Amino acid sequence: MAVMNSLLASLRAALRPADPGGTSSTASTIGTKTPPEPVAAPVAGHADGPRRHSPSTVEELELELLLEAAFQVYGYDYRGYQRDVVTRRVQAAMKQLSLATISELQARVLHDPHAWNALLRELSVEPALMFDDASEVSLLRMSLGVCLHGAALPRVWLADCAGAQQAWTLAILLEQEQLGARTEIYATVSSDALLAEAQAASLPMARLGELQANYVRSGGTGKLLDYFEVSGDGLHAALLPQLRSRITWAQYNLVTDASFNEFQMIFGRRALPDFGPALRQRVLRLFDDSLAQSGLLVLDRPLELDDPLAVHYKPVFPQQPWYKRVA
Repeated sequence: MAVMNSLLASLRAALRPADPGGTSSTASTIGTKTPPEPVAAPVAGHADGPRRHSPSTVEELELELLLEAAFQVYGYDYRGYQRDVVTRRVQAAMKQLSLATISELQARVLHDPHAWNALLRELSVEPALMFDDASEVSLLRMSLGVCLHGAALPRVWLADCAGAQQAWTLAILLEQEQLGARTEIYATVSSDALLAEAQAASLPMARLGELQANYVRSGGTGKLLDYFEVSGDGLHAALLPQLRSRITWAQYNLVTDASFNEFQMIFGRRALPDFGPALRQRVLRLFDDSLAQSGLLVLDRPLELDDPLAVHYKPVFPQQPWYKRVA
């Protein structure tokens, strides 16, 4: 309890406005923008700048050619991602499709939409389960009210959302903080296939026990099922309509797309670990362009001290990469 009180005190101190009379000069114009339509990711120049990888083995060359093909044919640019992450996920796609080499995978990807969707799924953020990170949920419980209550129409961006259950978790937490009715959640995913999957998702009743345990472990009280409607056959449950209506789903490419709105909170913790250094900086600048004054930015690791963006932020919690925008 003492630790929790200390974190809460840190949060309140960090989020105390530096200028009580100040308001964001861009809120009235940026706030009128609409979320991106679910369209295919645009084909653009290499977001990570000049090619930075010099293949030294046949497999590395195959990987470079595969990523270049994915970009040229489909418009998805994974060339700036961490190579160890990409290699591991490409190998998972090869295993799934029973292929022996990356060259075989490339041939399948270029001519078989099923193979491309399998690869795209492997390269995307790993799906989350509801309330699967008790520490993260605890910090959210402390942050939401303090961070969002002062905004007339708060907006939260789940960038490269880790599936429907991450968005449902946030919707339930907002409802518990009496913020659900006026807060809009923008949940963006990297592909049309992931978008369709998230919009059609339901809660498997067979996993309710596991998810209820997650909920209780993260500080929840009562029944998680109270926030869902059970289907007639008793096999699935859907998020209550009043909560579901507060989630705006859209296809959005962090690598190539521009800022589309201003947000009081941006949650990028699950997407950022996949990015190489240059691409990571590009995405951090995108978040900086999209975050309102005094807004909360949630990252995967602390900002580097020499990062040019670091002067815009101060930590909210000790030893946690949660930041309030101060400039």
